[in-house]
Amino acid sequence: MPELPDITAYISALEARILGQPLQHIRLASPFLLRTANPPLSEAEGRVVRELRRIGKRIAFGLEGDLWMVLHLMIAGRLHWKPAGAKLAGRRSLAAFDFPNGSLVLTEAGTKHRASLYVVNGEEGLKALDPGGIDVLSSTPESFREALTAENRTLKRALTDPRILSGIGNAYSDEILHAAQLSPIALTQKLKPDEWQRLFPATQQVLRSWTGRLGAEAASAFPEKVTAFREGMAVHGRYGKPCPRCGAKIQRIRYADNETNYCARCQTGGKVLADRSLSRLLGADWPRTLDELEALKRR
Repeated sequence: MPELPDITAYISALEARILGQPLQHIRLASPFLLRTANPPLSEAEGRVVRELRRIGKRIAFGLEGDLWMVLHLMIAGRLHWKPAGAKLAGRRSLAAFDFPNGSLVLTEAGTKHRASLYVVNGEEGLKALDPGGIDVLSSTPESFREALTAENRTLKRALTDPRILSGIGNAYSDEILHAAQLSPIALTQKLKPDEWQRLFPATQQVLRSWTGRLGAEAASAFPEKVTAFREGMAVHGRYGKPCPRCGAKIQRIRYADNETNYCARCQTGGKVLADRSLSRLLGADWPRTLDELEALKRR
């Protein structure tokens, strides 16, 4: 799922192309994309784009007359900048937003179409779509800690909960926890002062670093290859590869459709965390350290 750095890059690229331009026509290939009926989608046509804004992991298009279109890409939704009037071809193409200088095309991979489009009026309409998480990049250490400790959650869950923090998902939470050298299953209300002193700057540094990097790429070309697995990431998507800090093999926890990647040596004191998909079967036999895991693999 595109997260804060990716959404920011999209917005930067879109500002250069559609800010001040009229949205001439909207073509929907999938009626299931639109989740609101009033105001009708047709109300957006002909209006000039006045502002682009990030709301969590959503992109909000501010049109003249205080009308807003809010697009949530979910896991597999992606945006593409095409020549004006580009055709919607294939099942992946969900919609096209036509401007005088080009067409913004929304696609979604896979059979489960989860991307969504909302049309709302004014700030109140936007507020109803905002999950409410704080913006880490403009927060203080105190407000950051207060948000994460309102409930006693694992760090992985707290960092990715959109009601707590805005715009962080599976990929960048892995990178943040590796940078802070903290376990993904550490409980927020159990963190020590020195751990908070690592977590807050690590969160800001990771988000700022990747936002800057992706923004620089978006300045030269529209971000067509938005992915959760990027060259240069320390742990996310790097299962079995060496940790860039200590050289130990990156580990993972798989659950539902998600995967958490971490370095046991850097983040969990050398302990390998049980993979939930296997723990019910292996129980106490699941290896608890890197040495035990490597020994098991050699049998």
